[in-house]
Amino acid sequence: MKTALSIAGTDPSGGAGIQADIKTMTANGVFATCAITALVAQNTTGVKSIVESTPDFLAEQLDCVFTDIFPDAVKTGMVSSIPLINVIADKLQEYGAKNLVVDPVMVATSGDRLISEDAVDALRTRLLPLATVITPNIPEAEILSGMAIRSREDMEAAAKRISEDSGCAVLCKGGHDLNDANDLLYADGKSTWFAGKRIDNPNTHGTGCTLSSAIASNLAKGFDLQESVRRSKAYISGALGAMLDLGQGRGPLNHIFDLQSEFIREAE
Repeated sequence: MKTALSIAGTDPSGGAGIQADIKTMTANGVFATCAITALVAQNTTGVKSIVESTPDFLAEQLDCVFTDIFPDAVKTGMVSSIPLINVIADKLQEYGAKNLVVDPVMVATSGDRLISEDAVDALRTRLLPLATVITPNIPEAEILSGMAIRSREDMEAAAKRISEDSGCAVLCKGGHDLNDANDLLYADGKSTWFAGKRIDNPNTHGTGCTLSSAIASNLAKGFDLQESVRRSKAYISGALGAMLDLGQGRGPLNHIFDLQSEFIREAE
């Protein structure tokens, strides 16, 4: 079985962060491992508080994974400070990690900011150059590119700028009232659009975490980047289309919508 590592924060309500990553990786057929960057008190209505891991403890978690169950792919999510970003970059380089997917988490679905201002530059200079692909949404792409994004052409220009600056592929995600649910992959100097259909479901908590984890899972299994993106978008559409409705805010996706097993059958 292929393996994937998630380096991210927690979500006790189970819809985003490490919890969403593990569910997604499992549903996509890889063995999930994790290293926790922060304990986040959050639910579908918002973020209440954050307690970061210390750099030394995060380093120990990463050592434990890489020296025992070496991952076929790595996904990074919420990393909120410079010392943690530096530890992650150092360890990824030390162990020669491959198939790195960086979800540059800056703002939660609820609107709560999850990364300090000064950490954005560290993310840009330390992690992005190591990535196979990064997966910013429109607001994140605007921050990373320094450009306003109001059109399809703006998405292409911003993705090109980020890619040229960081040396990695960029999956600029649509939505946010732009381009329906169409995503743009800019890789190797070429733009590829992935059409999507907007699903009328307000429960979108953890969609970014889920998409990046699905891409990492597919890269781990040996699919190329374009096919990994295509498969991951199909998975997201299925998870949203299942119309799970939990919580009092923006609820989570149904990560196991496609799982058929005797062991998930409910009592009659």
